[in-house]
Amino acid sequence: MVCLFIPPGRQHSMRFERRWLLRILSFGFGSSFLLSRNQVGIAAQTAIQPMTAPPLAEEAVGRGLAGGTEMEKVTGIGGFFFRAHDPKALAFWYQQHLGVALAPSSYEASVWEQEAGPTVFDPQPETSKLFGDAHKFWMLNFRVRDLDKMAAQLRAAGIKVVIDPESYPNGRFANLHDPEGNPIALWQPKLPVAKG
Repeated sequence: MVCLFIPPGRQHSMRFERRWLLRILSFGFGSSFLLSRNQVGIAAQTAIQPMTAPPLAEEAVGRGLAGGTEMEKVTGIGGFFFRAHDPKALAFWYQQHLGVALAPSSYEASVWEQEAGPTVFDPQPETSKLFGDAHKFWMLNFRVRDLDKMAAQLRAAGIKVVIDPESYPNGRFANLHDPEGNPIALWQPKLPVAKG
């Protein structure tokens, strides 16, 4: 919040010189606060710093936002935590049908280790129909070696699996839901063609 002190006798005169307004704004938002004319108007009306577009992701990574050095990056997904109506039953379902090991009960026990491979991180628009139910906010996409065998195994257990009939440049896909209605995609990545 920015508080203004208006000297006695000037309370009724709300005319500010531009330099005073910029001085006040730079004090309130930091000394490096530079604005275009439109942004000054927004800041003066709302008393908050206007949003400016972040650098493009490629530019930010290339420049290494950490002071000209190479950007430190995460190395992978270390866990996926979510709420469930019946966590124990749902964890057992994932173990029984997809082979995802349950979270260990001690630090000495081993955890589920996934095979190395591509991972897609893709925030979707709020209006996305990718998850089906509009009340679902996430979808797991598991890589599989053989989509047809995995689908047959799940169907034999009474689980509805819909295989996408189209084969994409990056592979094949199928969709299903866990017992609590959470969407799951299965992805058989396209293997690179051997040169020879």
